[in-house]
Amino acid sequence: MSLTNIPQLKFTSGNNFFLMAGPCAIEGEDVAMRIAERIISITDKLQIPYIFKGSYRKANRSRADSFTGIGDEKALKILAKISKEFGVPTVTDIHESGEAAMAAEYVDVLQIPAFLCRQTDLLIAAAQTGKTINIKKGQFLSAGSMKHAVDKIKESGNENVILTDRGNTFGYQDLIVDYRGILEMRSFGVPVVMDCTHSLQQPNQASGVTGGKPALIETIAKAAIAVGADGLFIETHTDPSHAKSDGANMLHLDLLEDLLVKLVRVRQAII
Repeated sequence: MSLTNIPQLKFTSGNNFFLMAGPCAIEGEDVAMRIAERIISITDKLQIPYIFKGSYRKANRSRADSFTGIGDEKALKILAKISKEFGVPTVTDIHESGEAAMAAEYVDVLQIPAFLCRQTDLLIAAAQTGKTINIKKGQFLSAGSMKHAVDKIKESGNENVILTDRGNTFGYQDLIVDYRGILEMRSFGVPVVMDCTHSLQQPNQASGVTGGKPALIETIAKAAIAVGADGLFIETHTDPSHAKSDGANMLHLDLLEDLLVKLVRVRQAII
């Protein structure tokens, strides 16, 4: 379950978990660069392999007037600039088959959103770029069923797959995490990540604005590391209350270092 194929990923020879973190969406160059610089200073200190995360476009929105992005090329160029200036790999979502090759020119990891994890054409197009593919498990799927998504990537000639759990739908407006799924998905021979922020979403609110429970991020993260997750996915922002997407479940950037210090200790206790 090696990640050494991801360009510029540091500290892979250690026994730490890896981290995918950043803002939900690329809102502009200044805020993205500031978030990246802050996270890199923390992960370098703790020797955590780090991939900067930012969506160049948000296609799955509750309302038509929700923020979707600043423009595809503009946002992708910001991701490329972060990678070049800070020497870290980057990851972003894609939503349709035609986006795979375009996004692959700018980022190192392509992410398949949870709602799209069964879309065969999308998975194949992503696989054919040769990039590492991070597939988020659908809220409506069992962990075991994600083996089919992994097979679609590998049968397309790409062995570089990551699976990310983000909880399962429980009723209409809550998600729950079944930690047995981390072990089951690891049995497929791929790295498994816990999405500590989206698993705390409260979707389908009447207002059309997704809610969340960020106070429980530490709980979700500690449990994931304790049961053997290879990596964590955390959306973070300097000012979540004014973030343009998913602010209700993001971690305030000021809280990230203390959380990661605790998680490194958990990791060290179980290896």
